[in-house]
Amino acid sequence: MLRKAIKAADKTVDVFVVILCLLFFLICTYAMIDAVMVYYSANNKDVLKYKPTLENTEPLRELGEDAVAWLTVDGTQIDYPIMQGKTNEEYLNKDPFGEHSLAGSIFLDSRNARDFSDIYNVVYGHHMEYGKMFGSLDEFKKAQFFDTHTTGTLITVAGGNYKITFFACGTALATDKIVFNTDVENNAALLRQLKREAFIYKDTVADAGAHIIALSTCQSAQNVERLILFGILEKI
Repeated sequence: MLRKAIKAADKTVDVFVVILCLLFFLICTYAMIDAVMVYYSANNKDVLKYKPTLENTEPLRELGEDAVAWLTVDGTQIDYPIMQGKTNEEYLNKDPFGEHSLAGSIFLDSRNARDFSDIYNVVYGHHMEYGKMFGSLDEFKKAQFFDTHTTGTLITVAGGNYKITFFACGTALATDKIVFNTDVENNAALLRQLKREAFIYKDTVADAGAHIIALSTCQSAQNVERLILFGILEKI
């Protein structure tokens, strides 16, 4: 009797262990597939056919009315359309084609003018592995890389095309009322803070009246610290 009870218990334990192993396998498989899909979404080259030229923005317009510009940071993988939603949450998990995507899109702060005419413009993007989306911003924390990668281009649907000259890189909390305040008449307070706190700052490049763009990405999913690259916008 006791022997039968022990055998039954052993079989129950065996079944339980098999079920646990199967669940573990399914969870790992799902996580792997999810990671691959996120990477594929961030690495989708289909969007490049919408890249405009300085002379012709028509390809970018085909992405829809939320496509406001195209951003290229020379010498990096940052070569994407910039979207703008009604809120700053809209394109967190939506690609430029309007489909759900954990990689999201590069997007302009919803409070900014879509033609980048504001004195201060903030652009957001997810921090993805292998330099995708705004993952390349990590490189700008290195002084040697920064010194050799100081330029970019912004082509807007509204017709204003800009050369970008990067002059600072630093971190800030997402709640920072200076770094993430787009409603300013000049950038004096921002520049004072950057000069004091940024780990790279080119003092000779920017002044209070400079037309500035900030590229912001998460440092990690566990905190609200952001890594931001700052550049001067000059019309081409």
